[in-house]
Amino acid sequence: MSGLEPRISIVTLGVADMKRARAFYERLGWSAAESSNDNVTFFNMGGMILGLYGRQALAEDAQVEFLESSFTGVSLAHNCDSEEKVDAVMAFAEAAGATIVKQPEKVFWGGYSGYFSDPDGHLWEIAHNPFFPLDDDGRITAP
Repeated sequence: MSGLEPRISIVTLGVADMKRARAFYERLGWSAAESSNDNVTFFNMGGMILGLYGRQALAEDAQVEFLESSFTGVSLAHNCDSEEKVDAVMAFAEAAGATIVKQPEKVFWGGYSGYFSDPDGHLWEIAHNPFFPLDDDGRITAP
């Protein structure tokens, strides 16, 4: 390996309450991996892994100061193939317990997007980008 070659990437979210966070993502329809336990949860996202880990434990693991904050400067995104799908995903997330932060709307760059937050305040952008075509598996088809 000569650097960050594409293997498997993990995005880890620090959460305040593991049981609550895991239950939220399971209500979204995701299944926790067998390697999950009371301290960490992993969800397979088709080439990537979403990890949930205690917020304070994550700070300790990274050897950084643990500070509560309302905005971490990070958002995750899910791209859809239509504006109607964006609306449907947002409604589904809200029914699962998400808080709608920004209703979907046409945006300055020519797409359509909205934001929700999970129970720990992590932001998810749900978007349709007409300049970012996706195949049936959700992979980018444009070069």
